[in-house]
Amino acid sequence: MAHEIATSDEPVLLVEEMEHVRLITLNRPRQLNVISSNMVSLLAENLEKWEKDDKAELVIIKGSGRAFSAGGDLKMFYDGRKSKDSCLEVVYRMYWLCHHIHSYKKTQVALVHGLSMGGGASLMVPMKFSIVTEKTVFSTPEASIGFHTDCGFSYMLSHLPGHLGEFLALTGARLNGKELVAAGLATHFVPLEKLSDLEKRLVSLNSGDANAVKAAIEEFSVTVQPDEESVLNKQSTIDECFSKDTVAEIINSFEAEAKKEGNGWIGPVLKGLKRSSPTGLRITLRSIREGRKQTLAEALKKEFRLTINILRSTISEDVYEGIRALTIDKDNAPKWNPPTLEEVDDEKIDLVFKPFAEDLELKIQENEELRWDGKYECSAYPSFKATE
Repeated sequence: MAHEIATSDEPVLLVEEMEHVRLITLNRPRQLNVISSNMVSLLAENLEKWEKDDKAELVIIKGSGRAFSAGGDLKMFYDGRKSKDSCLEVVYRMYWLCHHIHSYKKTQVALVHGLSMGGGASLMVPMKFSIVTEKTVFSTPEASIGFHTDCGFSYMLSHLPGHLGEFLALTGARLNGKELVAAGLATHFVPLEKLSDLEKRLVSLNSGDANAVKAAIEEFSVTVQPDEESVLNKQSTIDECFSKDTVAEIINSFEAEAKKEGNGWIGPVLKGLKRSSPTGLRITLRSIREGRKQTLAEALKKEFRLTINILRSTISEDVYEGIRALTIDKDNAPKWNPPTLEEVDDEKIDLVFKPFAEDLELKIQENEELRWDGKYECSAYPSFKATE
């Protein structure tokens, strides 16, 4: 398993237990709180313990520094590219955890300022209460680097109004705090200057009663509307373009709309879309479309297959080229293979969606009494690793 390289003696997760309140702080501020293998394991361990502890009623999660979480640790993926399935364990544990965050039995509050991207946002959107500020920035930019929209977002984005999900997944467009509330991806907007006071209020509340927590949040929250130029006010154009059957048709339709008066906002978005990995775009569009018809558990199992196949370079090495260009060499000049949408083979796309053997699928228990079963260590993968 690939492990993050420790850059300090600081723990990656800070945990405080105060009577009926449990406070988690993601603590990799220099790395914008990207999600590491150790962080995933500690999150799962604590959340399971607290769900089974009658004394624990309210779980609060926040990020340290200037970000909530910028998502998965891309350098960890890149450094493990030459070792077979080096990141399989952290991927399995993260997607398994995502299901438990969605279905968690205790009241959860996410206090989100700064970046909340990709997998990092999976610690925000599913919460009973997700609090954003004027400094919050959300996006799912994975397709642009040859990856796909994961951590349950093929399910969550696909259930947004119209074809907004396809738009956000394919373009990686950013949403601010006001837009997140309007889109239903966050529950409340609280000005940043009041966020620490809200945290203190929630801790002093010392209760997980959802109505009491909501009332406490509403003492600090304000009603907001998206700005006039928000993409959320471009829904008809988005639906017209992103309802098309293929990525190529979506781009063609978007180009046609860009030529119309008043659509100057499309240009920069279109430019980013055209620079993205053709393979990543093809996989992402299909995954979002499938997510619309899937349960969360089905979507997570599909995302697990996609991620493992992508990290194995089953049909393309684009993800490593994308990470190299973005974060390693930082030349922002990826060389995609294949380089065009037309050259991406349909049969190869089918291959990364193909189900694994039953014992190699992500295990998510449908039986509520056994919901914390199916952990990585109980799967077939550790025994495979031991025999290699």
